[in-house]
Amino acid sequence: MFPNSILGRPPFTPNHQQHNNFFTLSPSLYSHRQLIDAQFNFQNTERLSDEKNLPLDGKRQRFHSPHQEPTIVNHIVPLSGERRYSMPPLFHTHYVPDIVRGVPPFREIPFLEPREITLPEAKDKLSQQILELFEACQQQVSDLKKKELCRTELQREIQLMFPQSRLFLVGSSLNGFGTRSSDGDLCLVVKEEPVNQKTEARHILTLVHKHFCTRLSGYIERPQLIRAKVPIVKFRDKVSCVEFDLNVNNIVGIRNTFLLRTYAYLENRVRPLVLVIKKWASHHEINDASRGTLSSYSLVLMVLHYLQTLPEPILPSIQKIYPESFSPAIQLHLVHQAPCNVPPYLSKNESNLGDLLLGFLKYYATEFDWNSQMISVREAKAIPRPDGIEWKNKYICVEEPFDGTNTARAVHEKQKFDMIKDQFLKSWHRLKNKRDLNSILPLRTAVLKR
Repeated sequence: MFPNSILGRPPFTPNHQQHNNFFTLSPSLYSHRQLIDAQFNFQNTERLSDEKNLPLDGKRQRFHSPHQEPTIVNHIVPLSGERRYSMPPLFHTHYVPDIVRGVPPFREIPFLEPREITLPEAKDKLSQQILELFEACQQQVSDLKKKELCRTELQREIQLMFPQSRLFLVGSSLNGFGTRSSDGDLCLVVKEEPVNQKTEARHILTLVHKHFCTRLSGYIERPQLIRAKVPIVKFRDKVSCVEFDLNVNNIVGIRNTFLLRTYAYLENRVRPLVLVIKKWASHHEINDASRGTLSSYSLVLMVLHYLQTLPEPILPSIQKIYPESFSPAIQLHLVHQAPCNVPPYLSKNESNLGDLLLGFLKYYATEFDWNSQMISVREAKAIPRPDGIEWKNKYICVEEPFDGTNTARAVHEKQKFDMIKDQFLKSWHRLKNKRDLNSILPLRTAVLKR
């Protein structure tokens, strides 16, 4: 199932004009009947015995039954303006924050149907290694379908508590840069405006966490409420074995998912290059924001920025070319249409994947001015650092394309920053001398991790 040359078997020369999976939007891929037929096959013995002791109107609707109308557990009670909570009581089980009344009528986003896209040719060893790693590790359509099915069912459950809420799959699972081992990121939207993460979001997630622990324990395991700056509920789906992170109202995460998705399929060298760079960064332990290094999101933006700033650019700024498709004012149920409105970008740059990987390492090792410049995909160039407090005394500045924050703010220790720069420089020298991906990333290990 893995390319032979990566696993040390006799090498082969694949035809890289074969097709890879792209996604367009089709409301017909999953009919309601098909969704019901594809539901999780859970063992319900314990759950059914537990439900015998519940009042009739409080019994949970089982996922595999399409014939029962959902029971609304928490009815919304209209409140006057004066009575709206800025900090709701955190342990009142039946309280539903009034903020959910601001959600527009629910509209389901259609699932993503595969469409074929041709991969670039590999005429040298290094480029071939990059393509083989990409083909072995990229997220498959079946992986995405598992995550989407889980999202669909969880949305149905969460709407028992928050009837007009919407649950979005976001991040690498949907933006085109996912691998077979990528976790699932979910965003629960209760209104299309900011939510106080310390009070409202934490309270909503407290209710969701309790629901997961008490009523969904048959198919969700290890649910944890993480009370961070942006709180999340972490859990594992027992059926698909996917780990998920669920946040509340991180709306910019939905918008940038579809922005990155557009870049991912704008040019056929983008996705293989991003995947190998994420694997490289992970191998060298510089791809973990929780440990003071670069998040995957920051790394992707760094790759896109590099491709935008070449003497002959491989990518443009699509926010500049198509401002109406990527406006922050576009309603969330329409953002998925943006990638469909942007045609492929025809670049005159014919660099192969091996040369682009080398150039990426060299750019950040020797050319980019970390002290005074900010990485901006929105502007398609390096721009001077702003004067705001978020940018002062920061080691790495990567502009979030929609809200203008610093996506690399986790890099706040000089030791970690020096480690990141050192890896760029060492890897550039090694790869330049050997032109073998194994010199900076053991391919067998990378493939087995997927």
